[in-house]
Amino acid sequence: MKYVRFKYQEEVLYGLLSENTIQVLKGSPFTSYTETNEKLSLEEVALLTPCDYSKAICIGLNYSDHAKEFQLPIPTEPVVFMKPSTAALAPNKEIIYPEMSNRLDYEAELAVVIGKKAHFVSEENAASYILGYTCANDITARDLQPKQGQWTVAKSFDTFCPFGPYISNEVDPSNLTIESRVNGRTMQKSNTSNLIFSVPFLVSYLSQVMTLLPGDIILTGTPGGISGMHKGDTVEILIEGLGVLRNTIA
Repeated sequence: MKYVRFKYQEEVLYGLLSENTIQVLKGSPFTSYTETNEKLSLEEVALLTPCDYSKAICIGLNYSDHAKEFQLPIPTEPVVFMKPSTAALAPNKEIIYPEMSNRLDYEAELAVVIGKKAHFVSEENAASYILGYTCANDITARDLQPKQGQWTVAKSFDTFCPFGPYISNEVDPSNLTIESRVNGRTMQKSNTSNLIFSVPFLVSYLSQVMTLLPGDIILTGTPGGISGMHKGDTVEILIEGLGVLRNTIA
């Protein structure tokens, strides 16, 4: 299934995406739903983030090439930080370049979408708590990161968590090509097989710390190749089987 969330005639709805056609659902994939007889084209709707989250939990330094890029040791346990719900941004919307920053970076990431309440989940059972996967962009005010000594300010501005365009349960998260492009130029390219900490491990690990709620997302880290963006740039995150997340810098 490929789930989309969208606005149509001032109503927020979920649907099943097949190519450019949306089968409208009554209900939500996070609770229960039935398929209606109504079908819409992508051109008729405004795509929203594919879910609302109570928290976006992010993993730093989860690709070995990214750690080497910053001359940092390979972590022995996950580096964890969070983004607020106010950072969420839908596909095709504008990322706001904050005045207090002089360098804004893209970070292509696979996002895990939690489908049901998860607390003290085993690694073996982690998959049953996952609704699916989507593209995410961990926007970072890079120049503020070392100044603060921690990552919250650099990662948490409004619009700093674009994700979408849809949630899919049809992919294998352990072997997906992941790529970022700025103005059509490929900047990052790797594969999720290079993750240091796997998706099942991360779901289990995080659920030992905090209760994961339906709609929460886990950003699993970014590969090497990050660089700065400028106002007017278009940034795209492409993940195999998960479409293209596209935003511009305003």
